[in-house]
Amino acid sequence: MSGASGSSAAPVYEPASPGDRFGPLIERRDDADFPFYNGTPTALSTRQWILMWVSVVVGFAALVLIPQPGNLVALIPRILFVGIPLAVLAMVTREHWTALFRKVHGRDVLTMIGFAVLNLVVTSALALIVQALFGVASNEAVEDAGKGGVLDTAAFYVGTGIQLVGEEVFTIVPFLALMYFLVTKAKLSRKTAIVLAWLLSAVWFGAAHLQTYDWNFAQAFIVIGGARLVLTLAYIRTKNLWVSTGAHIINDWTLFTQAIVINAALVTL
Repeated sequence: MSGASGSSAAPVYEPASPGDRFGPLIERRDDADFPFYNGTPTALSTRQWILMWVSVVVGFAALVLIPQPGNLVALIPRILFVGIPLAVLAMVTREHWTALFRKVHGRDVLTMIGFAVLNLVVTSALALIVQALFGVASNEAVEDAGKGGVLDTAAFYVGTGIQLVGEEVFTIVPFLALMYFLVTKAKLSRKTAIVLAWLLSAVWFGAAHLQTYDWNFAQAFIVIGGARLVLTLAYIRTKNLWVSTGAHIINDWTLFTQAIVINAALVTL
């Protein structure tokens, strides 16, 4: 199988054996595997994996450094957040960049809802524990939801939807990069690589939220990191970024809508 542009010919990898897959509670019995980490559907070189990781950092920098005076203007950095790494992925893998996204079936929608509910339960429990032990910081975006009028609120939902796709790319690209390094370079088993990549990518995601929560390490790494573990499990189960994104959107839009309703009720009092 030929490698991506700029890389040498890649070796052909065998599909993961049944013994190197988790059981049906974690991975579906469909023999689907993660893309890219083992040369399928195309191979990335070490340099290209580093480039991919840099691209998600650049996208994140665009999100946090470009001023966002309102949700309409915020669409620009939010689009760059997801667009930059996907553009680089398309550059290094050509048409194979779509391997991150698989067709969504009815059971995938049910999986989105199931993981969203699980995430709400897990994060609520973790938030209560962290609040009791360390205190928590508020999320300004959630607190201000719905306060800017109808157009701003519509832009808020569209923009956060785009941003949440970006947050999945921001997590899953490093997850796949870690899979590559752990399996190909460190020679670890697929199962071990999945567990380590799952944990490390959650730490990565939590660290990205430190500034959002006033550098509250417990909140960022326990609550947000815990949420990330649940959402990444949705990707591990389905190998479909649409499913983890769908679960993420259902989860966050539920919280946003709750905040909007509360804010609207306070205005009428």
